[in-house]
Amino acid sequence: MAVRKLKIGTRGSKLALAQAYETRDKLLTAHGMDKDDIEIVVISTTGDRVQDRALSEIGGKGLFTKEIEEALYDNSIDLAVHSMKDMPAALPPGLVMAGLLEREDPRDAFISSIANSIEDLPAGSRLGTSSVRRSAQVRTLRPDLEVVEFRGNVQTRMKKLGDGVADATFLACAGLNRLGQSNLITKAMAIEEMLPAVAQGAIGIEIREGDEVTAKLLEPLRHRETEIVIAAERGFLIELDGSCRTPLAAHATLEGDTLHLVTMALTRDGSERFETTRTGLAADAEELGLDAGREIAALAGDKLFA
Repeated sequence: MAVRKLKIGTRGSKLALAQAYETRDKLLTAHGMDKDDIEIVVISTTGDRVQDRALSEIGGKGLFTKEIEEALYDNSIDLAVHSMKDMPAALPPGLVMAGLLEREDPRDAFISSIANSIEDLPAGSRLGTSSVRRSAQVRTLRPDLEVVEFRGNVQTRMKKLGDGVADATFLACAGLNRLGQSNLITKAMAIEEMLPAVAQGAIGIEIREGDEVTAKLLEPLRHRETEIVIAAERGFLIELDGSCRTPLAAHATLEGDTLHLVTMALTRDGSERFETTRTGLAADAEELGLDAGREIAALAGDKLFA
């Protein structure tokens, strides 16, 4: 089919670029396009530029998407490739998710050169993370550890680990797999040990609402099972109006037409956690997530936002 030149917007980290090139390569394969038909446009975001403060202090998840979405608005790019776990609960008006690629491993990766697992870390060890979800769960699992702020891309965080800023850290298994660096994983945390971030491991493709040409090009890339489970997880996020200030975790799986969802919210200090599960039809995925969120909100009251 005849296609126009496409411009894909992305952050500039190695992982973001790997995700953009994965999207490009899938488009090339699906449509028999030439590499010259697609341009990767690197866009610097506020979240990438500000590295000395926690995201929760400077505005939240939207800091990784704002400038890229502005490029969609002004037609500088045709589609944006995002890590879905970076996406705020609500998309800006006029923009939509055109589809999700097949999800990678959603688990968290424990990484350390001094211990084989979080249980093996000596008391008082420093664990580096910028995630309020991970820090809250760590404080539940190992309240004797010191949690230190640890921002940056994969390479930056590995360097900090090597420099002794912390004794251990967590990264997403999905990102390390996509970078071909799964050898860095000391231990993949079981879902039951550490519930992942909402939509961890999923890549979303955002376009302008009404851009049917781009939407049609992306149709062969869409992975329906991923879209169903992420709809459930994001329903939970949406109901709680989740941002990076709130420790939220969720994981959904699909067996045939039956969806199973596990959700959790924690206080920032990890002293309390609120959990619930839902099982239902795939067609009701988002509503299952919304309903789980309503139950958690009723259980937690204002404790999550204190």
